[in-house]
Amino acid sequence: MTLVYIENPLDERLAPYISIRERDLTGRSDGRFIVEGRVTLGVLVERSRFEIESVFIGASRVEPLRPVLDGLPPDTPVYVAPQAVMDAVAGFPIHRGVLACARKGKPARLADFAAADTLLVLNDISNHDNVGAAFRNAAAFGVGGVLLDERCCDPLYRKSIRVSAGSALWMPFHHGGTGEAHITALKAAGYQVWAMTPSAGAAPLTHMAVEGRIAVLLGAEGPGLPADLIAACEAVRIPMRSGFDSVNVATAGAITLAHIFAGRQAV
Repeated sequence: MTLVYIENPLDERLAPYISIRERDLTGRSDGRFIVEGRVTLGVLVERSRFEIESVFIGASRVEPLRPVLDGLPPDTPVYVAPQAVMDAVAGFPIHRGVLACARKGKPARLADFAAADTLLVLNDISNHDNVGAAFRNAAAFGVGGVLLDERCCDPLYRKSIRVSAGSALWMPFHHGGTGEAHITALKAAGYQVWAMTPSAGAAPLTHMAVEGRIAVLLGAEGPGLPADLIAACEAVRIPMRSGFDSVNVATAGAITLAHIFAGRQAV
């Protein structure tokens, strides 16, 4: 790593970090994304597949972060600035005092996931917390990859990465296409596709045998999955007490993936 001390918030080398909240919300078109926080920086450095372009930290963070920074490629610039400069550049108080800029690189193809035993498939999920939590659950229960349709939000959004506990930085994922295309490709590759729905006509999760390749399909919070996608898959519901049929989408994913994980461990 190379420490570079900066006092001027207008320094052009800090351009990727200017007004990061607004730029994240409007979408970045330059192939970059921003990571925030010590934990996620550690994951980015130690096990991410993404190229790290630079790191931007508060002056007080240099020594506490030294073990992580020592793991960076030697030519990676680490920009160090007073807290006030960091806040001015970002456009809001950066309490964690730790940012990094990385590049997305070449996106994974849908065909790259054909060998995984278990996949998580997200459809029309636009909440960054839910996407991040879904990735965290996928990592916890041994999922081989995550597929997101084109209507899902970017899993490399700063908050999604943080909520995922950094797992979005190493978990393989494909982002793009439609739910219909995903289901067609998965079924052609030999997957059972479990469409999670509270519908009374769906099979109870507790009755589902864990055999072969399984893809778990989750829909948006509230409306859930479209009827045509459910009809193309095996409809599965999570049994709940009478009069209640809804849990958070990430929670539904965690319960289902835990069932599959336990089933595979028992074999």
